[in-house]
Amino acid sequence: STDGGRNLSLDSIPMGLPMSDPTAWATAMNNLGMAPMGMTGQPLLPDFDPALGMMTGIPPINPMMPGLGIVPPPIPPDMPAVKEIIHCKSCTLFPPNPHLPPPATRERPPGCKTVFVGGLPENGTEQIIMEVFEQCGEVIAIRKSKKNFCHIRFAEEFMVDKALYLSGYRIRLGSSTDKKDTGRLHVDFAQARDDLYEWECKQRMLAREERHRRRLAEERFRPPSPPPVVHYSDHECSVVAEKLKDDTKFSEAIQTLLTWIERGEVNRRTANNFYSMIQSANSHIRRLVNEKAAHEKEMEEAKEKFKLALSGILVQFEQIVAVYHSASKQKAWDHFTKAQRKNISVWCKQAEEIRNIHNDELMGIRREEEMEMSDEEIEDPSEMKETEESALVSQVEALKEENDSLRWQLDAYRNEVELLKQEQGKASRDEDTTKEQQMKLLQQALQGMQKHLLKVQEEYKKREAELEKVKEDKLKIETLLENLKEQESSTSRVCACSQEKECPVEKTLSNSPVKSEREVLLVGIISTFLHVHPFGASIEYICSYLQRLDSKICTAEVEVLMTRLQNTFRQELSGVGASLEKRWKFCGFDGLKMT
Repeated sequence: STDGGRNLSLDSIPMGLPMSDPTAWATAMNNLGMAPMGMTGQPLLPDFDPALGMMTGIPPINPMMPGLGIVPPPIPPDMPAVKEIIHCKSCTLFPPNPHLPPPATRERPPGCKTVFVGGLPENGTEQIIMEVFEQCGEVIAIRKSKKNFCHIRFAEEFMVDKALYLSGYRIRLGSSTDKKDTGRLHVDFAQARDDLYEWECKQRMLAREERHRRRLAEERFRPPSPPPVVHYSDHECSVVAEKLKDDTKFSEAIQTLLTWIERGEVNRRTANNFYSMIQSANSHIRRLVNEKAAHEKEMEEAKEKFKLALSGILVQFEQIVAVYHSASKQKAWDHFTKAQRKNISVWCKQAEEIRNIHNDELMGIRREEEMEMSDEEIEDPSEMKETEESALVSQVEALKEENDSLRWQLDAYRNEVELLKQEQGKASRDEDTTKEQQMKLLQQALQGMQKHLLKVQEEYKKREAELEKVKEDKLKIETLLENLKEQESSTSRVCACSQEKECPVEKTLSNSPVKSEREVLLVGIISTFLHVHPFGASIEYICSYLQRLDSKICTAEVEVLMTRLQNTFRQELSGVGASLEKRWKFCGFDGLKMT
């Protein structure tokens, strides 16, 4: 073993070695990994480190395992390796020429613990080989060949590096000079299946340890599982019922209640308890609705505040743009220098772009508000039409303002073009190219502005057409309301006459599809409602509207009345498949021609 190699007794050292040079003696013993000792047993060198197996002044061999562990760092080529004579019991090792290149070695196999030793003396025995190489570490096995080479397997990988240190040494058995007693050692890495198997086993062990560490790390960072839900009992039921009444513990309690119901804890004995807990859960709906309404109110207030701030910013932008436009007019424009005009035009463009962006944002907010129609607006068609009309009027006014601003911009560009034309005649030929480019840019800008102006004019015409349509629809609704009022007055007269007349008149009334003044009023209201909905409406939608006026109205009564009046109302099917729906439409204008 290594310790045995280090603790060699003094008897194993040949006494014929002269002791006149204690430094050479200490170096030789250090190369073998032994503490340099004198004849009296005292250490020759006080700075020897037995843990490293060498002197402090010489670079230590730090054993490392390849791949897994530690491999010794290579000795720098500029550092001379001092090799001295090594004396053993039966042989002597002489160092190679230090000026020769180091002996070549093959690539180190993974987990190498076996070395090839060539150049052995013909008379060398396993005992001599063991004597030389056991000082490098514990030798497991020696396989010697008849052709002056052998394979030595060590216990650890770092011992191979110590054995490679002896490569190139000349060995001499005893004091003989015979060829059979001499040889030059060549030590190299050897590839052995046992080494590879042990290395692979160690790799697998390390991989298992790494997987185990990774699994522990994943479990440490994994979120904790939710606490288990307690089993149902009368005591736990009372605890959960109290928690359901508390707003702060409601979410925990409702989860427990859900788990109990899914487990099947509800039976005849516990049904009342579960009903009371469900009732407590239902009482929280109003609280949640109120919280949602409060949040919506806050959001609306924030929106309104943002809209007001944005409109104020837009007004200031309009004022700034108006200043630029007034400065661009002929009276003030001629007094500015060329650089000042350029700066003013650039500032004007930037302000207009920012103004347009803010204007689009404000218009988008207004469109969203217009699209969010409430139920009251849907129920009251006249108010809806008025809001649409006011929205269209505001849009038309905005388009007019934009049209005016575009005209002002066109005037400013035309003034710039005229000024550039005047300056172009006065300027030299060197500036012609730059002015042509400016002219082209201005012409392109003019073309773009003209296109934009045309688009704005077309949109303005479309808005005017929509406004006219809205006005026509409003007139139609007013005429329809007047007709309905006349029908109501005529029906009231008929009812008054029917009260004065006798039974024959009642028979005639019984034959007519409308039997009472209430039905006449229903027909008028339904006709007005369906006229506002030209694509028809379901009987449930119509009844929901009528029940707002009179809660006693039932769906069957309305449907029977509308089926009797076939010339006034028509039922149609719309949709396909699962979305098939019956819709009622007003056909009184066509029915009037048929009757």
